[in-house]
Amino acid sequence: MKYEFTADLLTGNSLVDSEHRHLFDAVNQLMDACSVGKGREQIQSTVTFLNDYVVRHFQDEERLQVQAHYPNYGAHKQFHTGYRNQLSATAQVLIQEGPSVKTLGDLNRAVATLITHIRTEDKRMARYVQEH
Repeated sequence: MKYEFTADLLTGNSLVDSEHRHLFDAVNQLMDACSVGKGREQIQSTVTFLNDYVVRHFQDEERLQVQAHYPNYGAHKQFHTGYRNQLSATAQVLIQEGPSVKTLGDLNRAVATLITHIRTEDKRMARYVQEH
């Protein structure tokens, strides 16, 4: 399954949108590798990227929120912390067990959670930041 960065995921913040595009690209590269039997070769680099990505990206978003005095900062940060932990755990299982229907399904669920977050919370945050 390919992830497409569609218009409904645009937040209007160029930094946030650019970082979201990089996430989609990395996950799609792993899925492409798995579809041609090269998933094991791609897993480590993708997992490393994803773990580094969420740290950097979430810091960037949180910095924007603090600068704009975003009223939902606490809840947004709490999601980020929980998501980092969830992704890290999913990534470790993926590395240990390799690409399987189960491990790739777990990764897909983690990505789906993030897409829902982008579609709702990140868009709301970006609107607030742009207005303030």
